[in-house]
Amino acid sequence: MPSTLRKIATAAAVLSVGAFAAGCGGGANGADSEQDLNLQPIAAQGPDPFTESTAESTSTPTPALPPGAGSATPAPSFRSARTVTGSTPGLYGGTQSVASCDVEKQIRFLGGDRAKTRAFADAAGIDPGSIPGFLRGLTPVVLRADTRVTNHGFRDGSATSFQSVLQAGTAVLVDDHGAPRVRCACGNPLKPPSAHQGGWKDKGTPWPGYRGDRVIVVRPTTVVINTLIIVNVTNNTWIERRSGDDGQHDKRRPDIHIDPTKPPVPEPPSPSPSASPSTSPSPSPDCPTPTPTVTVTETPASPPPQSAPASPQSAPPSPQSPPASSPSGCPTATKTVTPTPSEPAPSSSPPSPAVPSPDTSAPSDLPSLPSDMPSLPSDMPSGPGSDPFGPSSESENV
Repeated sequence: MPSTLRKIATAAAVLSVGAFAAGCGGGANGADSEQDLNLQPIAAQGPDPFTESTAESTSTPTPALPPGAGSATPAPSFRSARTVTGSTPGLYGGTQSVASCDVEKQIRFLGGDRAKTRAFADAAGIDPGSIPGFLRGLTPVVLRADTRVTNHGFRDGSATSFQSVLQAGTAVLVDDHGAPRVRCACGNPLKPPSAHQGGWKDKGTPWPGYRGDRVIVVRPTTVVINTLIIVNVTNNTWIERRSGDDGQHDKRRPDIHIDPTKPPVPEPPSPSPSASPSTSPSPSPDCPTPTPTVTVTETPASPPPQSAPASPQSAPPSPQSPPASSPSGCPTATKTVTPTPSEPAPSSSPPSPAVPSPDTSAPSDLPSLPSDMPSLPSDMPSGPGSDPFGPSSESENV
């Protein structure tokens, strides 16, 4: 009996461990998991607002899609946010000479609560003492497209973080790089959305005209923006608004001929990153397979006189440069060979006659021979008693 009880207890333990593993290891945090996406209409404060609303405008601008174009949201796996640069004309809207947010009221709301001040500064990535200057340096505008952001709430004395989509027409404060930084309906600090490779699960009630595949993501510029070109939402004209201005210095821009009723233009896909200047560039894909080039170093210092100079066509290519037909930057393969010294091969031409050295021992006062001296006959007799000039007259008289 005790043995049977032990077996039952062991089996129960194994089943409980398996059930626990199945409940916690189901891939909820994997790349294919779904993440909540909070849908936040124009005036809704949303969960855990930092402050009361400071929005001065709740006007809905011309939507990116006509009303009734369809409210069905595609499956999460088919969503892809369109990226729009923060300086794109028409990305934001507003009313001429009217601020969409009350910045001074926002400063007062945060200044009255130390815990909120610290949490706001932590979420915004700034120092708590710089909050007034930070807020006054932002530009009040309204969104002209449904925009995905990383939102922050305030709960239990600290900042929370969640992903959300803000409806077109939402009043926001943007920085001098064109990025939304504060949502005025709730005082929440904003940051760019987080990267997520899985699907999205809408949380909340979609507004008319909402489509998940039409949501945009704002990419901050790499340079400081001095002015924003926005659309006047009351009459669809163009306005130039200074960065950090509340609209008092707005200028009309009738010279801009872009259709203000069109949605913001997304930027094209980013090209592949170029090679760093400190690194060697990769060879061109058109480069042929390098053929080894052999450079021979001869032992003799110079070729013999009988050897003809090498023809330019037979000279091997220089190892420092690739063949002319290859694109620039293609690799080459070289090899240097030094042969073992050997006996020179006999020349086919007859050797040149040796030139005797002059006899320096001969006296220098000898008379020079006449230039018209006759040459000796080749059949001149030789031997004793032979006289080539014949008997002299003196010998005949003896």
